[in-house]
Amino acid sequence: MPEQRWLRIIPVAFIMYTIAFVDRTNISLALPSMSRDLHMDPTQAGSAAGIFFWGYLVLQIPGGHLAQRWSAKRFVSILLVLWGACSVLCGLVRTWEQFWLMRLLLGVAEGGVWPATLVLLSHWFPRGERARANAYWMLCLPVAVVLSSPLSGWILGRWNWRVLLIAEGALPFLWLVIWWAFIDDHPPQARWISSEERDYLVGTLRQEAAQLEPVAPEPSWRALLRPQVLVMVGIYFLLNSGNYGYLFWLPSAIENAKKMSNLLVGILFTIPYIFTGIGMVLVSRHSDRRRERRGHVAAALAFGGLLLMGGVIASQALPRFSFLLIALVGAGTYGALGPFWAIPTETLPRSVSGSAMGLINALGNLGGYFGPLIVGFLNQRMGSFVYAFGLLSLAYLAGSVMTVFLRLSASTPSRETGA
Repeated sequence: MPEQRWLRIIPVAFIMYTIAFVDRTNISLALPSMSRDLHMDPTQAGSAAGIFFWGYLVLQIPGGHLAQRWSAKRFVSILLVLWGACSVLCGLVRTWEQFWLMRLLLGVAEGGVWPATLVLLSHWFPRGERARANAYWMLCLPVAVVLSSPLSGWILGRWNWRVLLIAEGALPFLWLVIWWAFIDDHPPQARWISSEERDYLVGTLRQEAAQLEPVAPEPSWRALLRPQVLVMVGIYFLLNSGNYGYLFWLPSAIENAKKMSNLLVGILFTIPYIFTGIGMVLVSRHSDRRRERRGHVAAALAFGGLLLMGGVIASQALPRFSFLLIALVGAGTYGALGPFWAIPTETLPRSVSGSAMGLINALGNLGGYFGPLIVGFLNQRMGSFVYAFGLLSLAYLAGSVMTVFLRLSASTPSRETGA
């Protein structure tokens, strides 16, 4: 089967969200110096880092709905402009209250991008390819850290956190041109694919969508309150509590463990995310090959939770071994994302899947607020990251257990296709 869509849709979406993730997370390296300049204590810093996710709520369900009913391409184009402006303004703040506000607005601006892109991918990749398509796109999460952390560390050492946030915040304006030129919402709109590939996609996706349509029409609000959707909200909340608590505070934990330069901290910070990218590819490919989702999510989260717990236990006696264990955590916790996000588009009617993904992402991403906040609070109270990271490991394990209650109502992928 021709692979043009793998070489066009995935890379453009990948770089677009890489920029988004950099603009969202580059403060993890900047937090120590920002905290000093803006006079933030650890709890205030954790709150300012995490308030992004309250703003992130606003456009989740509308974003999925607009992408499905209107245009993912146009909607994301608008958001590229808005989040670029907010990112630059984060570098111009003078007080921690101003920074808190700009992080909130950045969350609003980025809020619709995730569900809109998932909807876009569901228009281009049938079920048997979807975990891999999701995972290859979501590789932007670890890749953003791997590529940007040394550069961000160098900018911090050469200039300061303001230059870092302004320079990286301007990237969405540049990528908007590429996004608009290369992305199409549906295969029939694309002139760059062969007629064979277009006919295959239109026929396959139409058949799969028909299999998911309910016999009797179901109100959208009732579909959003299905037990399956609510359980996925809980799993994703726990996953994000762990991932963002880990992401935002790991550089500070490394710096506290042994005084290092910003560049060296940035380099060490990339190591876990190299393993993360490898894990995401392996888990998603295995999920598509086995045509199974729930077990892969549970196993990946348990893997990450157990390794983080082991890293915490070994941190005092064996610090280097502890870092190795912690470096492998993301291979599991991020590896769960590909099969996890394949579930809604494979088990829910197309008319509600976009809104359902928005709801799951909106409420689940509140873990991105509470995770960093709790880590900052426990670090301040206990004087150590040990208890905080131990709690994050329990969040991963609880998410793994919750998958037992995830009941899937539709068939899993029915066709294996290569990419």
